[in-house]
Amino acid sequence: MRIAVFRKAHFNAAHKLYNEEWSLEKNKEVFGLCSNPNYHGHNYDLEVKVVGEVDPETGFLIDLKVLKNIIKTEIEDRFDHKNFNLDTPYFKDKNPTTENICFLIHELLTAAMDPKFEITVRLWETERNYVEYPA
Repeated sequence: MRIAVFRKAHFNAAHKLYNEEWSLEKNKEVFGLCSNPNYHGHNYDLEVKVVGEVDPETGFLIDLKVLKNIIKTEIEDRFDHKNFNLDTPYFKDKNPTTENICFLIHELLTAAMDPKFEITVRLWETERNYVEYPA
């Protein structure tokens, strides 16, 4: 039986959207307040969807305590109360947009979990704006 389970999580982090090759004016025009030189923060909400076959011995797709611990270790501990631009090497040469953050979270979770699972990540930057990978 194929089924999906979901786990929600939350973390707070700061970032600045900025293209080094552009002028301050162009960055402000494209990214608005998000290009603030002193950064800005978000209260990110995360939803992880795991799809696969139920284990006939346990009745679980995945033990939700295990999923909770993977999300805590790989995502919350890594990003909560951090600055994506300054504290995350992945964003040394990438703009920490919600799209890029969501992709990185997907990569980290995929690497930490059994490859038999299909993983989808949904990341809310605000109550009204979220991205999902894969789409």
